[in-house]
Amino acid sequence: MDKEEIGQSKGTIFNLDDVSGDWFEFFESTIDIKTGDITYADPKPGTGRVCLRDMSVFWRERQRSRKKKTQIVRNSGSRGMEQIETLPTAEEDAQEREDAFDYSITGLENFFDAKGKPIKCTKENKVKLLAIPVFDRFIARCFELQQNMSKIQAEVAEKNSSTP
Repeated sequence: MDKEEIGQSKGTIFNLDDVSGDWFEFFESTIDIKTGDITYADPKPGTGRVCLRDMSVFWRERQRSRKKKTQIVRNSGSRGMEQIETLPTAEEDAQEREDAFDYSITGLENFFDAKGKPIKCTKENKVKLLAIPVFDRFIARCFELQQNMSKIQAEVAEKNSSTP
């Protein structure tokens, strides 16, 4: 059965090998100083595009591979021994956040630096872009839109599977 025949039969076709993500056209945002509300503008023609994949896969894998650091210490109040877990340091947290965004941002298109050079999709450049507030808000909104779309798709799939 070729692709055309499959498309005409029942069901929906998904390419499970394509894990690159969803493309979003860049849009600006402003913050109302009085209320703190963020207003998002519509994308302008010819703006840059960013490809994002769901970050939850990264965090699930990270949780599986994370090793807890525990230590037995003496409690001076009770004079007993107790086990405590060591939290990650600020540097480790920052590194993990950078790794997460490096994983989830899979493509940059039509973004240029101040000298007019194209910005390549490297971890270093992603970190620099995320330090720019308008880009950080853009990425956060894209993740929100992506999650909302996933919820809608799950609801539709559940509705379709429950009907006879």
